[in-house]
Parts: sequence; C-alpha cells; structure tokens
Amino acid sequence: METIKGFIEHIIYRNTENGYTVLNLISGEDEVTCVGTFGTIDQGETIAASGDYITHAVYGEQFKVESYKIVPPDDVVSIERYLGSGAVKGVGAALAARIVKRFGADTYRIIEEEPERLAEIKGISERKAREIAAVVYEKRDAREAMSYLQQYGISNTLAFRIYEAYGAKVYGVLRENPYQLAEDIHGIGFKIADEIAARIGIHTDSDYRIRSGLLYSLMLAGGEGHCYLPQSVLLRKTGELLGLEASVMEPHLGNLAMDKKLVIKMPSPGETECKVYTSTYYYAELNCARMLHDLNVSASEEQLLPAEEQSLEGKVEKLAAELEIELDALQKKAVLGSVKNGIFILSGGPGTGKTTTINVIIRYFLTEGMDIYLAAPTGRAAKRMTEATGYEARTIHRMLELNGEVSEENRAVRFERNESNPLEADVIIVDEMSMVDIFLFQALLKAVMVGTRLIMVGDVDQLPSVGPGQVLQDIMNSGQFPMVKLEKIFRQAGESDIVWNAHRIHAGEQLMMDNKSRDFFFLERNDTNVIYKHMIQLITEKLPSYVEAQPYDIQVLTPMRKGKLGVETLNGILQRYLNPASEDKKEYVAGETLFRENDKVMQIKNNYQLEWEVVSRYGIPIDKGTGIFNGDIGIIRQINEYAHEVVVEYDEHRRVTYAFAQLDEIELAYAVTIHKSQGSEYPAVIMPLLTGPRQLFNRNLLYTGVTRARNCVTILGSRNTVQAMVDNNVQNRRYTGLAERIRELVMPC
Repeated sequence: METIKGFIEHIIYRNTENGYTVLNLISGEDEVTCVGTFGTIDQGETIAASGDYITHAVYGEQFKVESYKIVPPDDVVSIERYLGSGAVKGVGAALAARIVKRFGADTYRIIEEEPERLAEIKGISERKAREIAAVVYEKRDAREAMSYLQQYGISNTLAFRIYEAYGAKVYGVLRENPYQLAEDIHGIGFKIADEIAARIGIHTDSDYRIRSGLLYSLMLAGGEGHCYLPQSVLLRKTGELLGLEASVMEPHLGNLAMDKKLVIKMPSPGETECKVYTSTYYYAELNCARMLHDLNVSASEEQLLPAEEQSLEGKVEKLAAELEIELDALQKKAVLGSVKNGIFILSGGPGTGKTTTINVIIRYFLTEGMDIYLAAPTGRAAKRMTEATGYEARTIHRMLELNGEVSEENRAVRFERNESNPLEADVIIVDEMSMVDIFLFQALLKAVMVGTRLIMVGDVDQLPSVGPGQVLQDIMNSGQFPMVKLEKIFRQAGESDIVWNAHRIHAGEQLMMDNKSRDFFFLERNDTNVIYKHMIQLITEKLPSYVEAQPYDIQVLTPMRKGKLGVETLNGILQRYLNPASEDKKEYVAGETLFRENDKVMQIKNNYQLEWEVVSRYGIPIDKGTGIFNGDIGIIRQINEYAHEVVVEYDEHRRVTYAFAQLDEIELAYAVTIHKSQGSEYPAVIMPLLTGPRQLFNRNLLYTGVTRARNCVTILGSRNTVQAMVDNNVQNRRYTGLAERIRELVMPC
C-alpha cells in the first residue's frame, strides 16, 4: 500500500448518499485520479491518501483510496488555494488572495483563534468574518470526528454515514452506547456495532450489548419469516451470538419490555413458555387482527332472508350462463360467499378454477355498479392477473400509492392510502396472498374502509412470504372467516401434466416422469457438467420454439444459493453462454459479480426510495414513480463508467438508475431460487435437482417450483432426489401469532 499527498484540484463525481468520489489530486508535479469513499472533503483541501494504483479498462491508471486524512495546508500557496476553491462559502479566489497576503502562513491560526481580525481586510465585515470562521470550525470538527472514528478501525464509508447521522454528538454515542448505531443507522447491524464496541473497550457482558444482542436475534428471526421466538429459542440464539449464559441475559427481557422494545406473551393453554416479540411485530399482528375483525363484522350483520338468498343464487347462475361458464358447487359457494361477506378467502391449487371463479365474482360486482380494485404483491403477479381477468391489476404498493420517503424514526414505509385516506373501492380482490407478509398486509388493511369487501385469493400450499409472517395460512387457520378451498381439477387444466403432477406432489404421490408428457419432462443426469450442458441446450435451442418464447423468458429455478447447482454458480455459467462478452458490451465488477450490458438481473431487497421512469421512444418521460421490490427482474440496458451508474429496465418499461455503490441490491437472475420465484409465471421452467440438504429439499419447495411454469417443466437430475422431495413433508416452522391474535378478539370475556 502506498501513501500520496496532494491537494484536490477537482471533484469529478460524488455520490452524496454514500460518499463515493472520483477526484483529481495534484501531488507534486503529478496529476492522479483517485477513487474511493470520502467524508467531508472539498476542492482545494490537502489530503494524505493510502491505497494502491489500479488500471481501469476505460480510464486507465487510478489510485484506489483505502484510507485518507485531511492535513492542514503547510504553505501559503496551499492555504490560498484552499480558501479560494469555494470550500468556504463567501470566499472567492480574489478575497482568498487578500486574506493570505495579509496574514501569510498564520492565516489558519487567525481564522480559528482570532477570526475578528479578518475584518481588517477590505470587503470583510465582522459578520462575514464570523461566518467564515464558523465554516472553518465546522469542517475542522468534521475532520476530527472522521479521524476519531477511523482510529477504531471504522472504514471511510461507515465513518461518513455515522458522522452524517450524529454530527458532533458522535463522541458521546460511541463512548456510552455504540450499539445505538445498529438502531439508528440503516445498514449498520449488530455485528458491526459489536466490533466497534470491542475496539472501544466495552465489556462483553455490558447491559447495552446484551439488550442489543437480544433485539438483533429477533431481527434475524424476522429475516427468516418469524414474527416472534419462544423465550428459550431466543436465549439460545442470543447466547450463541454473544457467548453468554441464558441466566445472564434473561433479566434483560423484562427491562426491554418495560422500555416497550419487546412484548412478552404468556403461554397459552397447553403451551409451556413465553413468546417474545419486538413491539413492531406484535402490534402489526394485533392491528391486522383488529382490522380484519372490523371488516368482517360489517358484513356479518347483513343476513339475507331465504327469498333474498334464492334471488342471489339465481343471479349468479344467470351470470355464469351468460359467460358460458359452468360453476361447480364449491365455485358457486365461493361467488356467493364473496358477495355476502366483508372478508372472504378463496384458495386452491393449480387448475382448480380460481381464475374462472374470480372472473364471475368481478362480473357480478360490475353488474351491481360497484367499483373494483384488483391487486397482487408483485409486478409479475399483477400482470398475470390482468391477463387472466381482462381488467387492470396493480401491485399492492402502487394501489396504496407508495411514497418513497421513509420515516427517520422507524424507517417505516409510507403509503398515501391509509386510514386517513382510504381506498375508494367497493370491492378489493388481492391475488397471490401467500406472498403477502405481515407488514404489507397491515398497510393494506389500514387503507380498506369498513364496508368495503376484501377478497383474498391464493394457494396456501405454496411457500410462505419472503418477509415475516404467513398471513394467508394464519387467517385460514384462525377459523373465523368465510372461505372456500377449491379442489376439483377441471378438464382443460387436467390435460396438463404440470397441473396433475403439482397435485401429486401435494398429495405425496409418485410423479409421472416417463417423458410421455407434452409439458412435463424428466432427464436423469447425475453429473453436474452434463447438467450444465443440457441446461444451456434447452434454453438456447430446444425450448424457445417449443414454448414460443425468448431464451431470457425461460427460467432456471434451484433450491439453493451455494453449491455446483446453486444460484451463484449457475448464474456465472449461464451468463457466459446467454450473454457472452463482446467489445460493444460494457462491464463492471461489483464485489464478486461481473455485470454486463444485456444481463438479466433481479432486485434482491425492497427499496422504496428508488426512482423509476418510463420514457417514450423519443426519450421523453411519460410516467414515473418510486419503489423497486425484492424479486423484480429486469435487463441491464446501460453501464456508464464515467458517471458510475447502471441503468436497469424492469417490467412495464420502468427504468432505474443505480449508482455503482448500490449494485449490492441486484444480482444476476438467469437462475433464481424457487423462493424468489413466488408470484411469477414463466413459459418454461428448468429445475436442476441432484443433491441437497433434506431440510431444504422438501415437498413444499418442489410444489412451488413446478407451479411457476405455464407451458413446460423440465427437471434435470436424480429421480431418487425428486421422489425424496415428494416424500419429505417437513417444513421449517414459522413462529407467527396472527391466528392467535384473531381468535383472542372473538373469545368471550
């Protein structure tokens, strides 16, 4: 690692959110292009930077800065250059020259210790002298704070974000409770805060550390889909994290509950231990239960007389006849249930007639002159709903009018539609409800007025939501709301072996894998290299014409991220063949991932602030909004190495610009995990299934993967592995309490 010293002549590019900067540094007689993360720096300042020279494919030699410090100018030329650079507001080149001419090498001391003397110079009043001194003080304080943070091994990037959050209060925060960083600064988790605390000298059994560790364990549990943890599980997980005994940590649960950070639910009848929630998760469940109860009560009061019931049945039968649809008993019951109730759940597997039933429901309400909103959790699911019904469906986020601003207090997502500004609809139908997590569901219910019918549709046998909770399953398990689960496979759907095999998987029966099917194929392949070869042949040669789709529309689904048949390995191989390198495609390496123009990519976390726009063929914006969500798939249209930006186009021609520093939010998507594919439908699906952990390779996962295909499923791998997945009905338990919250509200006092 080398160290170079010089003054900043020009800042070429700067990302104000994360501090990533490209600048020209004059070091002696050399001009050096430096890249890296910088805190509060300005043109004209002198820095000592440590790092290494690298060679950029386009811009040539650059100095990649790992660490730096701002050093005071050590000669009058450097002082004048800094003051005249624009870094000090109100001081231009001419005024800087007069200041330095008057005070010479003593200029900095005068500004810091005797700022009133600046008024001796023509053109500087006493007020302006104070303003100049205040700017210099502020910049000095920032430099000292950055140096203070860096002495504890905090990187430039983190130091910049910490100082931006706390300013001069940073010293007190780090001395008293460095774990506060994990609560206040998005992206700084417990582990980083714990490392900082260790360097500062905080004891391993510190109260702050234990409290933060307990909250962090619950946060990790939320990332795994749980809304709470049993007390013993929480103490065990936190003990493994902190290296402490449960007896040391247990008293802190009560303290956190008193501070309203946790809610501790006593054991229900038949249970043996407490359930520990963070307050946010508990009240999300409680609010959802209360709002569901309110919506249901309004409809339950509208009891129909026998004659009215008969008239309603006649209307439905007449409508079905007009649509040339023959409803079976359960479908008819579902239509009537949706009309008579404020809350209604429609569930069923593939081919059981959910779409037909929804279409009759929609037509009924339209004939009654009612306003209907259709929604789904993802853009792809909303598009499918639109195609299936002929009526516009939107994402739930868009229906609720997502506001990209996030509250500083709790980082909660803001929607313009809420209890104060509810949705103006008589009927709201939400498809793919198995994908909806507890927080999105809470936001949805807040925007639904009492008196509005809410119809929830989904396949409860699919994988649960990526986010916390299992909303659809819990609502159904509560037994408090009218619902119908369709079971009959209809003739047209029954002609598809995808549908039949999906139901066989659900029932734990042997699959039809004799390759006599037109849409379900199994290729026994026990060598990963052979699987790679046939996978590429299927995507590039065999399947596009067979399913009438483009290669990019054919999706590889795999259970795993790691391993030879995991997402990470497969994406590298598929990129090489589906989007090979060429001179006319720009590339950029972020972390361990090579991104290339025309790559297929996926957003891997919700970002409610990301702005998108749709432009016309002439480049004129015709629509814009905010929010790109976990699972959205797009294509890289442009890599701009000068501006350090990547442009990705998502469904509906929405274009998003990512700074290079934001590329940890996307990954290659030629192959995705089955979990990430929820809510999507592809013309053809390829699943490599050879070996994997029993806990992951289960019936639920196989069922979800198979049901993602519209026209064709091809499995490459081991017949024994596939059958073992069918036989393995063990699912990872999710600790959720929505069903219990719902039942609590209807229990007699």
